[in-house]
Amino acid sequence: MKDMALWQEADWIVAIASVVLAFFLVIGAWAVTRPKPEVLGHPKGLFVLFFAEMWERFSYYGMRALLTLYLVKHWLYSDGNANLIYGAYTSLVYITPVLGGWLADRYLGQRKAVLFGAVLLTLGHFCMAFEGDGGQSDPALNMFWLALSLIIVGSGFLKANISVIVGQLYPRTDIRRDSAYTIFYMGINLGAAAGTIIAGYLGETIGWAYGFGAAGIGMLLGLVVFIIGKPLLMGRGEPPVPAKLHDRVAGLKLEHFLYLVGFAGVAVIWMLIQYQEAVGWILLLSGAALLLYVLKEAFKLDNEARDRVFAMIFLILLMPVFWGLFEQAGGSINLFTDRFVDRQGVPTSLFQSINPIYIILLGPLFAGLWQVLAKRGLEPSTPAKMGLGIVQMGLAFVVLVWGANNAGNALVPVLFIFLFYLLSTTGELCLSPVGLSAMNRLSVKHMASLMMAAFFFGTAGGNYVAGFMGSLMGEGEGGDMTREAALNIYWTMGLVAVGIGIFVIVVSPLVKKLMHLDTLRDDDAGDDLLGQQEGPGEPQAAGVHPETR
Repeated sequence: MKDMALWQEADWIVAIASVVLAFFLVIGAWAVTRPKPEVLGHPKGLFVLFFAEMWERFSYYGMRALLTLYLVKHWLYSDGNANLIYGAYTSLVYITPVLGGWLADRYLGQRKAVLFGAVLLTLGHFCMAFEGDGGQSDPALNMFWLALSLIIVGSGFLKANISVIVGQLYPRTDIRRDSAYTIFYMGINLGAAAGTIIAGYLGETIGWAYGFGAAGIGMLLGLVVFIIGKPLLMGRGEPPVPAKLHDRVAGLKLEHFLYLVGFAGVAVIWMLIQYQEAVGWILLLSGAALLLYVLKEAFKLDNEARDRVFAMIFLILLMPVFWGLFEQAGGSINLFTDRFVDRQGVPTSLFQSINPIYIILLGPLFAGLWQVLAKRGLEPSTPAKMGLGIVQMGLAFVVLVWGANNAGNALVPVLFIFLFYLLSTTGELCLSPVGLSAMNRLSVKHMASLMMAAFFFGTAGGNYVAGFMGSLMGEGEGGDMTREAALNIYWTMGLVAVGIGIFVIVVSPLVKKLMHLDTLRDDDAGDDLLGQQEGPGEPQAAGVHPETR
């Protein structure tokens, strides 16, 4: 333990992050153990999901903060290849929820899928702690690929499904939904900030294994929270037909067979992640197949439900644009900060905590803002909010390039990194939680996890685009990124994003019409009596025939 008199900025940052994390854990324990069924006007199950996802994000973002630096400094990849690996990995993290969401919708239910995903994630993060001697000829590199594969498949089972359970805690027309998702999003970012600071600090100052090991401990705690908090989920996310999981398939119960499929998926991803360019083609082909499948299912629905699917497809197509820029933070912006920014002695990875810290600070303001505007009839529509988010993301790059150019040949003042993350964060708050809410709100019940997974699939496309764009900056000797190439590409990306965002705002009234919000109705609970939608005294009024669906 270092003497406090010798502490530098990074040491104080880690200490403060640890205290804040402990404070939230104490408050959370107090909240969920209160005898009242709600906390701050929301069901206690929301806060169970809040803390489970917080620990999952602690592990994911703690590892993400180190990944590109780890690839370049420990495994000795070029900047271009490191960006491609980063993009392929993060894109697969967001594409696997398509399968995980489908299996949850059809067989496992969201809760079992989340639980299995958490187990795989815990194994994956602990495997990251086996670092070997470094270099691409080290046999320990295979353990690294295995760790990535476990995390990718685990995320597939967990990510979309835990977001769906949040929505299941509320009726579809409940005005608390956007607020609930914003609170949930704050849990994500509390974990992201703490994980980035603590795991990043340990990884860069003590050893890579310590940083990745801390991420593994965080994921294990998330698994424990989810198991203990099951009763507070009020039966949400259970299998659609529980008895079906006992059917025999290949000599096994269907449930166990599906878990075996998950482990087989780890082996497939282990091979795939080592060929990053193939991931791009798989994304393109599987994205087209997913779009056709969603359209096929949409044409089975009534006109209004079909229009809502079309609106959701439009929103999903915005994901690659936004996240292709945003995810530069973990790739090229991470390397840019390491080499060209006046960090004043602070480890590079810690700068990735700026975004989640901004979200923690600004999240409540945005949640309150939407509710205030909604009550006055002034709230922007979902597509308009998302257009505003893309405009702000573009401006983040414009401001960063302006600041770097004005610095001349000197290191870029750290102020412009803070401004970059501020604009990207306000853009994210206008787009991501609102998009999550829209997917759950507009989906018909039997397509809920599929549409949420498709939403994350769009994010997967953006992550691969981010890695590809980052690889284009590696024009220097040995494929290393140059300052000039990075700034030129950042300027182009910023201007294009601003133009796309303005276009989305202009067409947002047309997309809003497709959402048919005026006729959106709550689903009946699964145990409602037949006839509950009809008035008292009518032939099928609730209670006349004691049948359930």
